[in-house]
Amino acid sequence: MTVGARDGAPRQRRDARRNRELLLEAAHEVFTEQGLDAALDVIARRAGVGNATLYRHFPTRAALVDAVFRDSLTGTMDAGERARKAPDAWAGLTGYLEVVFGALAADRGSNDLMTTHLRGVDSLEAVHEHNRRTVDTLLTRLRDEGTVRADVTTEDVLFGLAALGRAVPALTAATAATAAAASAPAVETAPDAWRRPLALFLGGLRTAPAAASLPAPALTAAELGEVLRELGPHRTRARDREPRA
Repeated sequence: MTVGARDGAPRQRRDARRNRELLLEAAHEVFTEQGLDAALDVIARRAGVGNATLYRHFPTRAALVDAVFRDSLTGTMDAGERARKAPDAWAGLTGYLEVVFGALAADRGSNDLMTTHLRGVDSLEAVHEHNRRTVDTLLTRLRDEGTVRADVTTEDVLFGLAALGRAVPALTAATAATAAAASAPAVETAPDAWRRPLALFLGGLRTAPAAASLPAPALTAAELGEVLRELGPHRTRARDREPRA
C-alpha cells in the first residue's frame, strides 16, 4: 500500500503530461484544418480525452491557442528582426511578408491569429505589436528613400495586408481544388497562389512600380468562383464533417 501511494503521484504526473501533449497535438491539427473557432470538444475527442481534462489543462480557448502557437509566433518575430536589419529596405519588407504569407497559407489557425484579434493571448499581442513596428520601420526607410508614396501610412499597409491575408486559405484551397480536378501540375504550386495578389498590392505602394512580371499564374474564372465560395458563410466547415464518437 505504501509503495502504491508513492507510485501514484508520479504516475498521475506522467499521465497529465501525456494528456497535455495529446491535447496540444490535436489542437494544432484541428486549428490548422478549421481555424481558431473550431469546437473544443472536437479537439478533446481527437486527443482521446474528456472535455474536463481539456479544461483542466487549458481553462480558456486563449490559453490553448497560446500554448499551440507560441513557437511559430516567435519565428515570425525573428523574421521581422532580420527584415529590419536588411540593407535594402524593399527587399527586407518583401522578404518579411513572404515569411508571413507563407505561414498564413500553411494553416487556418495561423491565418486567424495573424489577421484577426483574439483577446488574452499574450504571445499574440506581442507579435502584432512587433509586426506593426517592423512594417513601420521599413516604411519609414522607404519613404525617406522616396521608394513608396509619401502619403502611405503603416495602418494603410496593415489593413491591406490583413484583408488580403484573410483570403489566403480560400485562395489556396480553391486553386488546389481546380488544379486537382484538371490533373494539372499546378497542384504543387497552389500554396503560392498568394504571391500574385501580394505583388499587386505592394506594387501599388511604390512611387515607380517595377515592370517585372507578376509571380504565380492569374486566377481563372472557375478558380475565382471557388475562392468566393470558400470565403462565404455558407461554405462547408471541416468541423461539420468531423465524425462523432
